[in-house]
Amino acid sequence: MKTLYLPGILAMAAVVVASNILVQFLLGDWLTWGAFTYPIAFLVTDVMNRVYGVAAARRVVFAGFAAGVLCSLIGTQVMLQGDGYSFPAVTLRVALGSGTAFLVAQLLDVQIFDRLRHGSWWRAPLASTLIGSAVDTALFFSIAFSAIFNGLETGNVPDWAQGTVPLLGAGMELPLWASLAVADWLVKLSLALIALVPFRFTVLYLVGRMTKNH
Repeated sequence: MKTLYLPGILAMAAVVVASNILVQFLLGDWLTWGAFTYPIAFLVTDVMNRVYGVAAARRVVFAGFAAGVLCSLIGTQVMLQGDGYSFPAVTLRVALGSGTAFLVAQLLDVQIFDRLRHGSWWRAPLASTLIGSAVDTALFFSIAFSAIFNGLETGNVPDWAQGTVPLLGAGMELPLWASLAVADWLVKLSLALIALVPFRFTVLYLVGRMTKNH
Protein backbone atom coordinates (compact mmCIF):
# COMPACT_ATOMS: atom_id res chain seq x y z
CA MET A 1 0.00 0.00 0.00
CA LYS A 2 1.48 3.32 -1.00
CA THR A 3 2.15 5.70 1.86
CA LEU A 4 0.65 8.43 -0.32
CA TYR A 5 -2.76 6.87 0.31
CA LEU A 6 -2.36 6.83 4.09
CA PRO A 7 -3.73 10.36 4.74
CA GLY A 8 -6.84 9.52 2.71
CA ILE A 9 -7.31 6.23 4.55
CA LEU A 10 -6.91 7.90 7.94
CA ALA A 11 -9.27 10.71 6.94
CA MET A 12 -11.92 8.24 5.79
CA ALA A 13 -11.58 6.15 8.95
CA ALA A 14 -11.89 9.30 11.07
CA VAL A 15 -15.05 10.36 9.22
CA VAL A 16 -16.64 6.93 9.63
CA VAL A 17 -15.79 6.65 13.32
CA ALA A 18 -16.93 10.21 14.06
CA SER A 19 -20.19 9.67 12.18
CA ASN A 20 -20.90 6.45 14.06
CA ILE A 21 -20.48 8.31 17.34
CA LEU A 22 -22.33 11.48 16.39
CA VAL A 23 -25.31 9.60 14.95
CA GLN A 24 -26.24 8.85 18.57
CA PHE A 25 -26.95 12.56 19.22
CA LEU A 26 -30.19 14.05 17.92
CA LEU A 27 -30.44 17.45 16.24
CA GLY A 28 -34.05 18.56 16.07
CA ASP A 29 -36.79 16.17 15.00
CA TRP A 30 -35.28 14.72 11.84
CA LEU A 31 -31.49 14.74 12.05
CA THR A 32 -28.50 13.64 14.07
CA TRP A 33 -25.13 15.34 14.24
CA GLY A 34 -23.74 12.45 12.20
CA ALA A 35 -25.62 13.76 9.17
CA PHE A 36 -23.10 16.60 8.97
CA THR A 37 -19.92 14.52 9.18
CA TYR A 38 -20.82 11.48 7.07
CA PRO A 39 -21.00 13.37 3.71
CA ILE A 40 -17.31 14.27 4.13
CA ALA A 41 -16.64 10.65 3.13
CA PHE A 42 -17.63 11.54 -0.44
CA LEU A 43 -15.22 14.48 -0.39
CA VAL A 44 -12.37 12.22 0.74
CA THR A 45 -13.16 9.64 -1.96
CA ASP A 46 -13.38 12.26 -4.70
CA VAL A 47 -10.11 13.95 -3.74
CA MET A 48 -8.31 10.60 -3.76
CA ASN A 49 -9.90 9.74 -7.10
CA ARG A 50 -8.86 13.03 -8.70
CA VAL A 51 -5.31 13.07 -7.37
CA TYR A 52 -4.31 9.40 -7.22
CA GLY A 53 -6.84 7.59 -9.41
CA VAL A 54 -9.52 4.93 -9.17
CA ALA A 55 -7.43 2.26 -7.45
CA ALA A 56 -6.48 4.62 -4.62
CA ALA A 57 -10.08 5.77 -4.18
CA ARG A 58 -11.29 2.19 -3.92
CA ARG A 59 -8.65 1.36 -1.32
CA VAL A 60 -9.83 4.29 0.76
CA VAL A 61 -13.44 3.12 0.41
CA PHE A 62 -12.58 -0.40 1.57
CA ALA A 63 -10.66 1.04 4.52
CA GLY A 64 -13.71 3.11 5.45
CA PHE A 65 -15.92 0.05 5.12
CA ALA A 66 -13.64 -1.90 7.47
CA ALA A 67 -13.78 0.94 10.00
CA GLY A 68 -17.58 0.98 9.71
CA VAL A 69 -17.83 -2.77 10.29
CA LEU A 70 -15.64 -2.44 13.38
CA CYS A 71 -17.81 0.38 14.71
CA SER A 72 -20.95 -1.68 14.11
CA LEU A 73 -19.49 -4.70 15.89
CA ILE A 74 -18.65 -2.55 18.89
CA GLY A 75 -22.07 -0.88 18.77
CA THR A 76 -23.91 -4.19 18.88
CA GLN A 77 -22.23 -4.92 22.21
CA VAL A 78 -23.14 -1.57 23.77
CA MET A 79 -26.49 -1.82 25.55
CA LEU A 80 -28.62 1.26 26.13
CA GLN A 81 -31.45 1.70 28.60
CA GLY A 82 -34.86 3.12 27.73
CA ASP A 83 -38.52 2.70 28.74
CA GLY A 84 -37.64 -0.05 31.17
CA TYR A 85 -35.71 -2.31 28.79
CA SER A 86 -32.26 -2.65 27.25
CA PHE A 87 -31.45 -2.47 23.54
CA PRO A 88 -28.22 -2.46 21.51
CA ALA A 89 -26.83 0.87 20.34
CA VAL A 90 -26.53 -0.67 16.85
CA THR A 91 -29.04 -3.28 15.70
CA LEU A 92 -28.38 -5.89 13.05
CA ARG A 93 -30.55 -4.02 10.55
CA VAL A 94 -28.77 -0.73 11.15
CA ALA A 95 -25.40 -2.44 10.78
CA LEU A 96 -26.44 -4.14 7.53
CA GLY A 97 -27.99 -0.96 6.18
CA SER A 98 -24.99 1.14 7.09
CA GLY A 99 -22.41 -1.23 5.63
CA THR A 100 -24.37 -1.94 2.45
CA ALA A 101 -25.19 1.72 1.82
CA PHE A 102 -21.62 2.87 2.41
CA LEU A 103 -19.97 0.28 0.18
CA VAL A 104 -22.44 0.48 -2.71
CA ALA A 105 -22.70 4.29 -2.68
CA GLN A 106 -18.98 4.94 -2.36
CA LEU A 107 -18.02 2.49 -5.10
CA LEU A 108 -20.71 4.02 -7.31
CA ASP A 109 -19.26 7.45 -6.54
CA VAL A 110 -15.82 6.23 -7.62
CA GLN A 111 -17.17 4.83 -10.89
CA ILE A 112 -19.21 7.90 -11.81
CA PHE A 113 -16.35 10.25 -10.95
CA ASP A 114 -13.99 8.28 -13.16
CA ARG A 115 -16.38 8.45 -16.12
CA LEU A 116 -16.70 12.22 -15.76
CA ARG A 117 -13.14 13.08 -14.74
CA HIS A 118 -12.23 14.69 -18.08
CA GLY A 119 -15.05 17.24 -18.01
CA SER A 120 -15.22 20.51 -16.08
CA TRP A 121 -13.45 20.22 -12.71
CA TRP A 122 -16.68 20.49 -10.72
CA ARG A 123 -18.83 18.10 -12.75
CA ALA A 124 -17.30 14.81 -11.59
CA PRO A 125 -17.34 15.53 -7.82
CA LEU A 126 -20.78 17.10 -7.91
CA ALA A 127 -22.51 14.43 -10.02
CA SER A 128 -20.84 11.49 -8.29
CA THR A 129 -21.61 12.85 -4.83
CA LEU A 130 -25.24 13.70 -5.60
CA ILE A 131 -25.96 10.29 -7.10
CA GLY A 132 -23.90 8.39 -4.55
CA SER A 133 -25.49 10.17 -1.60
CA ALA A 134 -28.98 9.56 -2.96
CA VAL A 135 -28.25 5.83 -3.27
CA ASP A 136 -26.64 5.83 0.18
CA THR A 137 -29.70 7.45 1.77
CA ALA A 138 -32.20 5.19 -0.01
CA LEU A 139 -30.35 1.98 0.87
CA PHE A 140 -29.61 2.82 4.49
CA PHE A 141 -33.03 4.04 5.57
CA SER A 142 -34.88 1.33 3.62
CA ILE A 143 -32.82 -1.54 5.01
CA ALA A 144 -32.57 -0.15 8.54
CA PHE A 145 -36.15 1.01 9.08
CA SER A 146 -38.71 0.16 6.38
CA ALA A 147 -41.35 -2.53 6.90
CA ILE A 148 -40.18 -4.34 3.75
CA PHE A 149 -37.09 -5.54 5.61
CA ASN A 150 -38.74 -6.49 8.91
CA GLY A 151 -37.84 -10.11 8.21
CA LEU A 152 -34.16 -9.34 8.65
CA GLU A 153 -34.56 -8.98 12.40
CA THR A 154 -37.98 -10.13 13.55
CA GLY A 155 -37.06 -9.73 17.21
CA ASN A 156 -36.20 -6.07 16.85
CA VAL A 157 -38.69 -4.41 14.49
CA PRO A 158 -38.28 -0.60 14.46
CA ASP A 159 -41.96 0.19 15.00
CA TRP A 160 -41.10 3.74 16.03
CA ALA A 161 -39.76 4.47 12.53
CA GLN A 162 -42.67 2.88 10.69
CA GLY A 163 -45.51 4.87 12.20
CA THR A 164 -46.92 7.49 9.83
CA VAL A 165 -46.38 11.22 10.31
CA PRO A 166 -46.62 14.24 7.98
CA LEU A 167 -43.50 14.36 5.79
CA LEU A 168 -41.04 16.68 7.58
CA GLY A 169 -43.96 17.77 9.74
CA ALA A 170 -45.94 19.39 6.94
CA GLY A 171 -46.35 17.06 3.95
CA MET A 172 -48.28 13.90 3.14
CA GLU A 173 -48.58 11.11 5.68
CA LEU A 174 -45.61 8.75 5.33
CA PRO A 175 -43.61 6.50 7.65
CA LEU A 176 -41.36 8.46 9.98
CA TRP A 177 -38.24 6.96 8.40
CA ALA A 178 -39.15 8.70 5.12
CA SER A 179 -38.91 12.11 6.83
CA LEU A 180 -35.58 11.08 8.35
CA ALA A 181 -34.32 10.01 4.93
CA VAL A 182 -35.43 13.20 3.17
CA ALA A 183 -33.89 15.42 5.84
CA ASP A 184 -30.67 13.43 5.67
CA TRP A 185 -30.47 13.70 1.89
CA LEU A 186 -31.15 17.45 1.94
CA VAL A 187 -28.14 17.86 4.22
CA LYS A 188 -26.04 15.75 1.86
CA LEU A 189 -27.24 17.81 -1.09
CA SER A 190 -26.27 21.06 0.63
CA LEU A 191 -22.88 19.77 1.71
CA ALA A 192 -22.18 18.41 -1.78
CA LEU A 193 -22.38 21.96 -3.09
CA ILE A 194 -20.33 23.41 -0.23
CA ALA A 195 -17.70 20.66 -0.56
CA LEU A 196 -16.78 21.83 -4.07
CA VAL A 197 -14.69 24.60 -2.49
CA PRO A 198 -12.48 22.39 -0.25
CA PHE A 199 -12.35 19.80 -3.06
CA ARG A 200 -10.90 22.34 -5.49
CA PHE A 201 -8.32 23.75 -3.09
CA THR A 202 -7.29 20.37 -1.68
CA VAL A 203 -6.76 18.91 -5.14
CA LEU A 204 -4.73 21.94 -6.27
CA TYR A 205 -2.58 21.70 -3.14
CA LEU A 206 -1.91 17.96 -3.48
CA VAL A 207 -1.22 18.13 -7.21
CA GLY A 208 1.09 21.08 -6.69
CA ARG A 209 2.99 19.24 -3.97
CA MET A 210 3.34 16.14 -6.15
CA THR A 211 4.64 18.25 -9.04
CA LYS A 212 7.16 19.96 -6.77
CA ASN A 213 8.42 16.62 -5.43
CA HIS A 214 9.00 15.36 -8.95
